[in-house]
Amino acid sequence: MNIVYNSEHYAIVAYPTRSAFELVDKLGQRTLFVQGSVAVGLREAIDNIPDDERDVESIDSLLDDYCAGAARPITFH
Repeated sequence: MNIVYNSEHYAIVAYPTRSAFELVDKLGQRTLFVQGSVAVGLREAIDNIPDDERDVESIDSLLDDYCAGAARPITFH
């Protein structure tokens, strides 16, 4: 498990052995686990943001789209 992205609003945790990512929406207190083709698509979407436009705002906006309607509330047991 590695934190590969961390902003005020989001974190991305990579699980290399599972070829997966966990998206953590810090403000919305939601999480979304993606693997397989969805994880590959997320990586490609981030890589396709032009270098001169790739910043916290553009990545957070992309993560907003990925988490919309699919992320689940974070619960503590």
